[in-house]
Amino acid sequence: MKFNYTDTATSPFQADDTDLLTEDIFPFSLVVWNDDVNSFDWVIETLMEVCDHTPEQAEQCSLIIHYKGKCSVKRGDYDTLKPMCEAITGRGIGATIEMMVGT
Repeated sequence: MKFNYTDTATSPFQADDTDLLTEDIFPFSLVVWNDDVNSFDWVIETLMEVCDHTPEQAEQCSLIIHYKGKCSVKRGDYDTLKPMCEAITGRGIGATIEMMVGT
């Protein structure tokens, strides 16, 4: 949902309200964690199959996971992310669901 107002002085919405709307719609994040066990190919394949990532998205996420230790691979509501998290952990890859704070 996007609001476009030409006169911000009379607008009931400010730029920060858009961020709040996004947080309310997608309050949770699916985080995948780095380990020394799983290969890049396995993580990429998992992200493509479980999270419906493109090959490029999955590769970028796997690099972030490797170098930063974790990566938020998907945002959404808890009920949507829970089966994805279970599918990823079922493949031996560490994943958690975290509530987004101050995005």
